[in-house]
Amino acid sequence: MNAHKLAVATISSDVTRFHNRKQPFRIYHGCTNSTRKVTFDRDKLIDTSGLSSVLCIDKARKVAMVEPNVPMGKLATTILAHGLLPPVVTEFPGITVGGAFSGTAGESASFKFGFFDSTVNWIEIVLANGKVVIASPTQCSDLFYGAAGSLGTLGVLTALEIQLIDAKPFAKLTYLPVKGIEDAMQQIRATTEDPSNDYIDAIMFSKNSGVVLAGRLIDDASKCETIQRFTGPQDPWFYLHAEQLLAKEADRHSAEKPFMSKISPYSEVIPIIDYLFRYDRGAFWAAKPVFTYFNVPFNNFTRRLTDPFMHTKTLYHGLHENGMAKDNIIQDLALPASRAQGFMEWLDAEYNIYPLWLCPIRQSEHKTFNPVTQPNTALVENEKHSARHFCTSPSHGIPNQATIPPELLLSIGVWGPRLPDPSAFVAENRKVERKVRSLGGFKWLYAHCHYTEAEFWDIYDEKWYTALRAKYHATYLPTVFEKVKYDWGAEERAIKGSWLRWLFSWLWWIWPMPGIYGVLCVLLQSEYLLTK
Repeated sequence: MNAHKLAVATISSDVTRFHNRKQPFRIYHGCTNSTRKVTFDRDKLIDTSGLSSVLCIDKARKVAMVEPNVPMGKLATTILAHGLLPPVVTEFPGITVGGAFSGTAGESASFKFGFFDSTVNWIEIVLANGKVVIASPTQCSDLFYGAAGSLGTLGVLTALEIQLIDAKPFAKLTYLPVKGIEDAMQQIRATTEDPSNDYIDAIMFSKNSGVVLAGRLIDDASKCETIQRFTGPQDPWFYLHAEQLLAKEADRHSAEKPFMSKISPYSEVIPIIDYLFRYDRGAFWAAKPVFTYFNVPFNNFTRRLTDPFMHTKTLYHGLHENGMAKDNIIQDLALPASRAQGFMEWLDAEYNIYPLWLCPIRQSEHKTFNPVTQPNTALVENEKHSARHFCTSPSHGIPNQATIPPELLLSIGVWGPRLPDPSAFVAENRKVERKVRSLGGFKWLYAHCHYTEAEFWDIYDEKWYTALRAKYHATYLPTVFEKVKYDWGAEERAIKGSWLRWLFSWLWWIWPMPGIYGVLCVLLQSEYLLTK
C-alpha cells in the first residue's frame, strides 16, 4: 500500500501542475482495447501504466481493492487462487479494470450483474485539480456514477474496490441451437429467466442458424469424459468450435431424428479461466480476415502456427499500427431487447454481416455514460400494452426506478466487412449509427464515432455532464465527445495539403504494405501509443 500511496501522490502532484496551467492532459495506460486512433504527447499525459497491482483481497467481505491498470487475466487468476471471482469478467484478458469501469464493459454474466461498474463498491480518483477523493454510492455519488463510462474525463482513476463471488473451477456450457433471429431472441429470454444460469451469450452464424450459450459454474467434472479448453495454441478458437458442434449435432439429428424440427442441446465442461477468456484467441472471429488479407489458408495448422499473433492484445497492437480499423465496420451496439430483432433483420438485409455476437445486459439503475434504453415515440405507442414495456425518466432515457425496472439490453457485436474506400467507411458507419439511434439504442464508445457534436449531445445528457465537470474542476480536460470523435475530413484535408502526405497515403493502400508494417511493428516494438 505504501507504493500505491506514493504513486497516487505523484499523480496528484502532476495533475495539480496541469490544473494550475489549465493545460489539458490525457491518461496513458500503456495499451488500449479501443479501435479508435489514439496517440499521446509525452508532455501532456498522466502515466498510470504502473498502477497494475491487486492491492488486497478480503475473503470475508468478498471484495478486492485493485489498481486500475490490472488486466482482467491477472485479476481473474489472482482472485481465483483465493476461491473467488469477479462477477463480471471481460472476454479479453488484456482489458484493464480501469478500462472496464471508465469505458463500458458488459459480458456474458451481465444479464445478472449489469455492466462491470455495477460491481464496483467505490473508487479512488484524483480530481482534475489534484485532490484525491473516494467516491461511492453514498459519498460523492454523482461523481461515482458519472465517472462510469466517461473515459477518464472527470479525473484520474487510481483504485477500485470490486465485489467478488464464490468461484467454482469449471463452467458447464450448454449449446442451444436456434433456427433464426426470432428463435434466438426467445431462447435468450428463456435462459435469462432461468435463475440457475450464470452466463449467457449467443452467436448468430447466419440469419437462419445460431447458438445460444448458457453457462453454469460447477465444482465437479469427474463424470465428464473430456474437458474442453480454449486458451492453448493447440485448442480450437471458440466460435469455430461452437459452429462445428452445431453442424455435427445437425448431422446427427438428421440421421437419428429426421421428423423432429429442433436440434437437441449439447453440453460440455470447460475450466473457468478457459471459459472466461474463450474469445481471446481470434478476437471472437475478427482475426479471420487477417488470413484472407495475406492469402494464407485458414485451417488448424495455420492458426496454431500464427497463435502468438492471434491473441487480442497483439491484434490490437497491429490494428493500431496498420490503420485498418479505419476501413472496417467494428461496432458494439446496445438496443432494447424488444427491438433487437428488427435491427438484426435490417442488418441482414443491408450488410449480411455474420457472425454476430449477442449478449443480454441488465441496465444500470443510475445515470452514467453506459447505454440505456431510449424511448422512440412511435415504437413506445405500439408497445404500451406489452408486459415487457420499459419505463424511462424524461431526461435522456435514464431509467426511472420509481416505476418499472427497464428491460434488458441486447448488445450486438458487428465486426466487418472491409471498406477500403474512406468515404464508404464513413457513410456506412453513419448509416448504422442512425439506425441504432432510431430504435432507441446506443453504440459503445470504444469504436470510431461519426456523430456530429450536436448529434452526440442529443444522445447524451450534456447539461448533466457539464455540471459534473464544473463541480469537479474538470472543464479544462477533453470532453467525451472530443475523445471519441472521428474527423475524416481533417485527415483528408491534411493529405490534400501535402504531396508527400498524398504519396504516402497512396502507397499505404498498396497491398500488402499496411499488413506487413503492422506485423513488423508488433515484432520490433512494444510501445505504440506515445508520439515518436
